[in-house]
Amino acid sequence: MNPRLWIKSPLAIYTGTHQDARGGVVIEGNRIVELVGAGQQPSHPCQQTYDAGEQVVIPGLINTHHHFYQTLTRAYPDALNKELFPWLKSLYGVWAHLEPEMHALATRLALTELLLSGCTTAADHHYLFPAGMEQAIDIQVEEARALGIRAVLTRGSMSLGEKDGGLPPQSTVQTEEQILLDSERLINRYHERGDGAQIQIALAPCSPFSVTTDIMRESAVLAEKHDVRLHTHLAETLDEEAFCQQRFGMRTVDYLDSVGWLSSRTWLAHGIHFDDREIQRLGTAGVGICHCPSSNMMLASGICRNNELEAAGSPVGLGVDGSASNDGSNMINEVRQALYLQRLRYGASRVTHFDAYRWATAGSARVLGRDDIGTLAVGKQADLALFRLDELRFSGSHDPLAALLLCGAQQADRVMVAGDWKVIDGTLPGQDLQQLMAQHRQAALRLAEKAMAHR
Repeated sequence: MNPRLWIKSPLAIYTGTHQDARGGVVIEGNRIVELVGAGQQPSHPCQQTYDAGEQVVIPGLINTHHHFYQTLTRAYPDALNKELFPWLKSLYGVWAHLEPEMHALATRLALTELLLSGCTTAADHHYLFPAGMEQAIDIQVEEARALGIRAVLTRGSMSLGEKDGGLPPQSTVQTEEQILLDSERLINRYHERGDGAQIQIALAPCSPFSVTTDIMRESAVLAEKHDVRLHTHLAETLDEEAFCQQRFGMRTVDYLDSVGWLSSRTWLAHGIHFDDREIQRLGTAGVGICHCPSSNMMLASGICRNNELEAAGSPVGLGVDGSASNDGSNMINEVRQALYLQRLRYGASRVTHFDAYRWATAGSARVLGRDDIGTLAVGKQADLALFRLDELRFSGSHDPLAALLLCGAQQADRVMVAGDWKVIDGTLPGQDLQQLMAQHRQAALRLAEKAMAHR
């Protein structure tokens, strides 16, 4: 077990609770065992002390929606300046040529980028399983374990191809039997339960326009059987609303209800185009919503109604979304984006920097069904992010917690997961980032070349 560590006297600290922790946080093993008040000392001796006097301390950020593989198609020329459906149509033909090694590099790069931005738990929605990519989730498990980050890996799926009225090309869709058998295999092999779980599996049919109604229903049954969570894209654009009306004869929330997904087991990516009644139904059912501000702005999809959703009872968290619609995996930047986009909807006085921090920490934890992470409190997992305010962008700032967002922090100085430092002095010890970027760039070029050759 790690020695007892006192992270002492931070410049500022956000715990997500009302308890005074201005004197710091005491960690033993993988848990927080004490919060120290201003001017106080820990109640028991600590073998190690870390002076955080020049750092802002916050709970580890929690990303609740991503597509790691999309780091290979950032700023892709054919997909620029398009909204969701045409954007997807431009990229599906590229993504169809994904290979295992490319996927491993994309996952490693995305998780590294997230860790460096203060993220300690990352959910990924991988729904792309062309021939040769059957072990896609296994690859992600290996990469997450190697880096030591927590990961909720969702076994996504696409079963409704172009020939049956869906959006994705046929080479990217699977049969329902393939999807369900692999989903069960992954749950049995990798899903961890209880406090401190590092790897968890969820089931995630991609979206109403890329899967059949049967796979939605059967996924819900399987999730209930194995007590795992459900995830999908919903109400991201008006195009999607029109698709549901045309194909199913109902709006998105009615469709969700019809396939057995209107429950607290479910969390949805985007959740923009809900009316007042639908928000009440989602809140009553406890359905979680992942707000993806950068992606929503880039694709001009709309603005999630965070305040109404929370008031109705829905947990609200944050996600960077895919790195082809963001085009980054920077979680601290996403917190700032959420603050500003939600202020555009509600006004400056109704959305504070504390709201944005809450969405990215305790809110995201609730979205993922976790109560062991998301706040700095006794008994919680020791997942923390520490940021310095020693760059030009912060000079002249007065409130450190506000400055971290308002002045645009980009990278954490230290990040701890389960009591272990994963980021030290702004880098990952033992990781050659230059080599990773070089290999990743080559993989991105190879993917684009393959797509061009098959046009």
